[in-house]
Amino acid sequence: NRGRRMSGLVTFGEAMAVLTSPIVGPLRHAPNLTLGVAGAEATVAIGVARLGGRATWIGRVGDDEFGRLVRMTLAGQQLPAEHVLTDEHAPTALMVKERRTGARTRVSYYRSGSAGSRLAPADVDENAVRRAGALHLTGITPALSESARDAAFAAAETARDTGVPISFDLNYRRALWSPDEAAAALRRLTSAATVVFATEDEARLLVDGSGPAQLARALAALGPREVVIKLGGDGAVALIDEEIVTVPPRPTTVVDPVGAGDSFAAAYLAARLRGDPARQRLDDAAAAGALAVAVAGDWEALPDRSELDDDAGDIAR
Repeated sequence: NRGRRMSGLVTFGEAMAVLTSPIVGPLRHAPNLTLGVAGAEATVAIGVARLGGRATWIGRVGDDEFGRLVRMTLAGQQLPAEHVLTDEHAPTALMVKERRTGARTRVSYYRSGSAGSRLAPADVDENAVRRAGALHLTGITPALSESARDAAFAAAETARDTGVPISFDLNYRRALWSPDEAAAALRRLTSAATVVFATEDEARLLVDGSGPAQLARALAALGPREVVIKLGGDGAVALIDEEIVTVPPRPTTVVDPVGAGDSFAAAYLAARLRGDPARQRLDDAAAAGALAVAVAGDWEALPDRSELDDDAGDIAR
């Protein structure tokens, strides 16, 4: 039933300003840069909202123009403003995207000491988490700082204590912490989760396996009931209710690969919150990922419901 209202998603993390070069080649030769907004958790929240759901993003931004841009962008995507906190003592983080070649995007972060890194357990609205249809976390937030890590753990514990499903995307960022530093936190959140998203390389930070199906089973042994191994242009392999499901790739033209995994997760979670079956969730996710990479920007190409109800493979070509 496509018309029924879904329960809401709650997520939190760091949203950043992003500067993007419009040309292919070294950044130093770019005549200008475009300004936008990025952030894994914010992208997922926007994606769920575009697909007809309710979504809440919790986070901190600086008292600066970048922070005001983040606020304006999220409000324009129908996300409630009361959970976007202003930190007067730290700047909004910045991401710079360089199209080094036609097929490769290089990303640099300027987030040390940022407002987002100052997230703390007290910033997480426990009532919002308890009322959520799902809590979505990523491996980026616990990498930002010890207080942000504690906030992620506290939110997961609140959700688990009240029976709220937890979605966790490993989303490992080597620039933020080493594999050894990350492993304990990622394992703890994976074990608490109901749904886990990972690439093959991310899965191997925690478990062993010769291929995506084995990796999915090994991650599921840690606790989650649903595991999706994302394979990029090769589709995905999922383990849902102990059944392996293969997701074929969607034909598309890759313009900007950044944000594809978050688009995939957003569509999967939107469908899950609607009560759609596993195959529908995965089909929606694959279509959303293909649409997202065909346009520059992390969230700008996130689809609405009508686009996913069409033949999304044709749209993406």
